[in-house]
Amino acid sequence: MSNDKMMAQATEGAGFIAALDQSGGSTPGALRQYGIPETAYAGEAEMFALVHAMRVRIMTSPSFTGEKVIGAILFEATMDGDVNGKSVPAYLWEDRGVVPYLKMDKGLLPEEDGVSLMKPMPGLDALLERAVKLGVFGTKMRSVINLPSKDGIAAIARQQFEVADRIARHGLMPIIEPEVLIKSPDKAAAEAILLSELTKQLEALPDGRRVMLKLTIPEIADLYQPLVMHPRVARVVALSGGYPRAEACERLSHNHGMIASFSRALIDELRHGMSDAAFDATLAKVVDEIYRASTVKV
Repeated sequence: MSNDKMMAQATEGAGFIAALDQSGGSTPGALRQYGIPETAYAGEAEMFALVHAMRVRIMTSPSFTGEKVIGAILFEATMDGDVNGKSVPAYLWEDRGVVPYLKMDKGLLPEEDGVSLMKPMPGLDALLERAVKLGVFGTKMRSVINLPSKDGIAAIARQQFEVADRIARHGLMPIIEPEVLIKSPDKAAAEAILLSELTKQLEALPDGRRVMLKLTIPEIADLYQPLVMHPRVARVVALSGGYPRAEACERLSHNHGMIASFSRALIDELRHGMSDAAFDATLAKVVDEIYRASTVKV
């Protein structure tokens, strides 16, 4: 079955997951970085058409294949789009060998108790049903941790695992992303609490259930090794979190068993005005750098 092959690629493949899931709030910044100013489009529809074109250019580039890019996280509108006459999830898997995931959260609530929980997700089950029909393998949802608040971080972990249970019931693999901000005033303390709270939730999972974890690269190298080795964890992936790519890759190379799932650090050198040859060469260089940090450890 295709899902069995996707599972093998997602859990055992050598490489990293590309995060192509900038949503409404972060899309203008991604386009500016790409070389398209806000004056170049009018309204949300034109904005998303431009960012979809950018993503298609990335996905169709020669270096964007399952050889090094084992998965890609998609924004909902990207999942619903097409590439070369195919749905994006079908194109990624059938033509590129890249496992498709969906970013399915609806953003964050205001910070309370040092953390920002996810907003309510009306229509979640309908969205998950649509994702399954389109051939999506898993989902990703993001919360944010700023302060080392035990109560706040415990609430983050509870909410993430409660929603993950709903996702898993649709046959999808949940990626749980409780991001510790790199500018947290006590990042290491927050990460220690997060490790404890994630472990509690993992121990309570039913037999046979597994999740993936997407975590900020920790201050203490290999802090998350117990999660990498945990039987309920299918994979631990790292977000770049705003670190420049060179620093993100250097930090990641010290964390064994942890692979990248970078967004800004993947696209930060790509520009709209590049020739196809220059674009492809730049992306190939970046893919190689992130792949090495994910697979060759110090």
